[in-house]
Amino acid sequence: EKHISIQRQLADLEKLADLNEGEFILGVSQNTALHVTAEKKPCPLCPEEKFKACYNHKLHRHLQNLHWKISVEFEGYRMCICHLPCRLVKPNVVGDQTFSKMGAHYHCIICSATITRRTDMIGHINRHVNKGETESRFITAPAPKSSHEVLKESDADVQVHPNYSTPQKTDSYFNPKMKLNRQLIFCALAVLCEERKPIECLDAFGATGIMGLQWAKHLRSSVKVTINDCNENSVMMIRENCHLNKMKVIPKTKEDDTDEAIEDGEENIGTIEVTKMDANVIMHLRSFDFIHLDPFGTSVNYLDAAFRNVRNLGIVSLTSTDISSLYAKAQHVALRHYGCNIVRTEYYKELAARIVIAAVARAAARCNKGIEVLLAVALEHFVLVVVRVLRGPSPADDSAKKIKYLIHCQWCEERVFQGGSNMVEENPYQQLPCDCHGSMPGKTAVVLGPLWSGALFNTGFLRRMLLESVQYGLEETQPLLKTLICEAECTTSKQFSIHVSADENKQEECGVYIKTPDTQLGTAESYLVQRKRKSNEAIRNATKRPKFENSAEHPAFYYNIHRHSIKGMNMPKLNKFLSYLSEAGYRVSRTHFDPMGVRTNAPLAQFKTILVKYSSPTYTGGQGEGTVHLTEDLQVGDHVQAAVDDKAGDGEILEDDKSGVTARITEDCSTPCAAE
Repeated sequence: EKHISIQRQLADLEKLADLNEGEFILGVSQNTALHVTAEKKPCPLCPEEKFKACYNHKLHRHLQNLHWKISVEFEGYRMCICHLPCRLVKPNVVGDQTFSKMGAHYHCIICSATITRRTDMIGHINRHVNKGETESRFITAPAPKSSHEVLKESDADVQVHPNYSTPQKTDSYFNPKMKLNRQLIFCALAVLCEERKPIECLDAFGATGIMGLQWAKHLRSSVKVTINDCNENSVMMIRENCHLNKMKVIPKTKEDDTDEAIEDGEENIGTIEVTKMDANVIMHLRSFDFIHLDPFGTSVNYLDAAFRNVRNLGIVSLTSTDISSLYAKAQHVALRHYGCNIVRTEYYKELAARIVIAAVARAAARCNKGIEVLLAVALEHFVLVVVRVLRGPSPADDSAKKIKYLIHCQWCEERVFQGGSNMVEENPYQQLPCDCHGSMPGKTAVVLGPLWSGALFNTGFLRRMLLESVQYGLEETQPLLKTLICEAECTTSKQFSIHVSADENKQEECGVYIKTPDTQLGTAESYLVQRKRKSNEAIRNATKRPKFENSAEHPAFYYNIHRHSIKGMNMPKLNKFLSYLSEAGYRVSRTHFDPMGVRTNAPLAQFKTILVKYSSPTYTGGQGEGTVHLTEDLQVGDHVQAAVDDKAGDGEILEDDKSGVTARITEDCSTPCAAE
């Protein structure tokens, strides 16, 4: 039975004290004393020693101001504060006598717990709601179903709890911002299904089961999906979502057999196996072709188990959401989790991706396996890495050799990987192309790492992922995949469309033909996809020899054009600057890591020189004060700072310390005169 402090209306609380509400209202309207016609009555929620019996008008005011106003509301009920001896406070010992004090408290409507403070009671009720525990012990009416919200993503429906996007407040965490992440993983799995089928895939951290449901719903018989989670509430939610999407859950116990017998009457689209165990345990017990790790935070604790039993030429994908440590905001955490020294740089997102890949390569090498990086994406909320597993000590040694340290100049942000020699060098600064150490005082460079020094993308795999995204209508993924393909080949979008139409032989090996009539890569309708291969032998060759998809050796890291811009100069447009670098004979492309980043094999000195060459000066003064024009004949250094001060007058001299160029400003001459 519910406690007497839990009532729906104030009148119900007054009835406990036999207080006639009509008599009270009549007495107030006639301005008469109620004690003439009524007797003194005690408060039903206060002991006699705290609140003595009084007349009706005082008792009504006491119940309304003390108990009803500070109550906690839930599902139409009010949990009023109670002063009865339901909750005893620790006794106070004074001399030989013991005094026990009665504490004010609330009674929970759901679990009958006693809470002292009102704010704590509100938080206690919210925790029940977040866990889906909204049915009271004494309420006979069924709990409303509005506490569960149904969301739809990629034709898959999932039932989630309130506060589903806050992992600290719910067991079944669902983040709508990770939709792009889930689509990229689905495309990678779809590409693997084209190589061999059926494949066994594992979603080690199911939560709501949205990812595994999308796999089973779209790929059907090509995959055998296993969704795992160690939380009991999450497993129950996954089972409910499977029935919601007409998926049959493979029974594991006798109790499950009875549950499935009820659902046999419905038409099932596919089957999904749902397990409840630790992720490390299930990956140690069973072998899989495709494993995805998406824990809350870092995934380094599960890498050893993931590579222990993964099959040869299988794929392991992992999503790391500990961006505070990977993006150099918590450097001590990165050192603790990844054993890596990092600082905040202009290329910090690519640095984060190489940190994760280095941890993956070391974990695979401990299991005598090597890796081939297929995809590495670092966006605002996550870092996604997809690798192919190559079994054997030789691939493991090759992968381990690609883990190197990076020398980073903190002045100009030039960077270079250390050489492969194990000998100690006398002057490591000689490896840097810049001369900041000789011209600047003190130590100018730091050693970062260990990092992955190999390629981050596989061009052939990305092209096939793009085809799968077109086939399944994943329009949000296609622009990112096009950018990744251009970045992997280090080409611009114009060169990409020409390259695709010309390189038909390479596409023929993958069994794919792409036609892009426009130069901007087109939309999904501009792709004519032919999924048939020439023969079954082509499928076997693509499966047995993934070396045909050799990754294009794109330049490591990128430069931010704003970071290296010249003060007082207007930069050219980014696309025009890319064409200027390409005309100079360098490979160049944009990068998904930074919208204003430029990936190129040009040295930083040449990068700045071309940027200065095609930059126009900012005119801050009037026309009578004279302006500075930099011509092509004027050879300047990397740190040109040619600007005209607002107070610059006739005959004032501007001098650049780095290049030794002196310019005299005159009213008659619009170009500066170079002097020694």
